[in-house]
Amino acid sequence: MRRLEDLVREIEELKRKEELFKSGGWIQKAIKKPGALTASAKRAGMSISEYCAQPNLSTKSKRRCNLAKTLKKFRSK
Repeated sequence: MRRLEDLVREIEELKRKEELFKSGGWIQKAIKKPGALTASAKRAGMSISEYCAQPNLSTKSKRRCNLAKTLKKFRSK
């Protein structure tokens, strides 16, 4: 019975993700606080790439840097 509930929950989650993907705007939902990484970099007096190259960043900053690197790949040249 427990396994059945898990499967139902998983199916509902997949349906939700599919709807989100079909409706477009799915990547915007990944950005919780637009401009936060830029603001952190500017406060440190660096560009985003310089800021992300630092070795001792907080976990949140590392995640924001990884997302920025991912989004940079979407840009058309």
